[in-house]
Amino acid sequence: MWYFLFRRTAGFILTLLAVSVVVFAVMNVLPGDPALTILGLDATDDALAALREQLGLNEPLLTRYFSWIWNALQGDFGISHSFRVPVSDLIGERLGMTVALAVAGMIATLAIALTLGIGAAARHRRIGDWGVMFLSQLGIAVPAFWLSMLLVLLFAVKLRWLPPGGFAGWSDPVAAARSLILPTIALALVQSAVLARVTRSSALEVMRQDFVRTARASGLSRRRVLWRHVLPNALVPIVTIVGMQFAALVTGTIVIENVFYLPGLGRLIFQSISNRDLPTVQALVMLFAAIVVTANFVVDLLYVVIDPRLKARA
Repeated sequence: MWYFLFRRTAGFILTLLAVSVVVFAVMNVLPGDPALTILGLDATDDALAALREQLGLNEPLLTRYFSWIWNALQGDFGISHSFRVPVSDLIGERLGMTVALAVAGMIATLAIALTLGIGAAARHRRIGDWGVMFLSQLGIAVPAFWLSMLLVLLFAVKLRWLPPGGFAGWSDPVAAARSLILPTIALALVQSAVLARVTRSSALEVMRQDFVRTARASGLSRRRVLWRHVLPNALVPIVTIVGMQFAALVTGTIVIENVFYLPGLGRLIFQSISNRDLPTVQALVMLFAAIVVTANFVVDLLYVVIDPRLKARA
């Protein structure tokens, strides 16, 4: 068990290190001059040279990489070229919005997908099963940004039930929750389509096992058999998809936050790319990559908790 944890933790750290190398290399070989972007086309050569010296752009690439890693480990990602404030402050201000949206989307995804997936498995080859499969296929085919626009047109423009975009602020919890309803639905419907199909397939495989037939023969209700016996034993492939989907939800907020004009990390990275704000883009890309790697690491650990057989092998 301890060897398994050590192996997974070492792999997690090495993967993060490799990701940091790729992110830093890509961000620093892109065409363009951050100094020219900041000062404008009318800047003199002396001013450009002075700013490059101040930003450390004249130092060797390897030196800049190790300096960036060392400072990042201490929470210092440099100063934003566009906003002229520490990047860590920008991330701290907007992280809550993105995390809240991703967590709400994940909760909604689980509620929708597990209910539909287990229900479809219980009604295998009947109209309920066919209906879920059709809706899930439709959900996979629909892009999230297009679904977002349809939701705005229906619930904000036509029915006027919910705000079309913007964020009221956390000081008013009710208004804040209303602002997140449409973005959460847009995120959850697309992701739940995939998870519902996986849940259905995994549940059907478990339902063919002998212990399920024994549970039914002992007089347990169908509901109890499905949720207390089938679902726990079908969790391994479901957890795999959930881990990848949480990472997809976090990175998917880049599109959703721009559609709904939400002040989160997704909108921040879009603005930073437009302004070629290298320190901010670099920090955000690394943050999103770290979330993806961390999600996979957590999934690896959950396998051992969910399935005792894997714990014995570890």
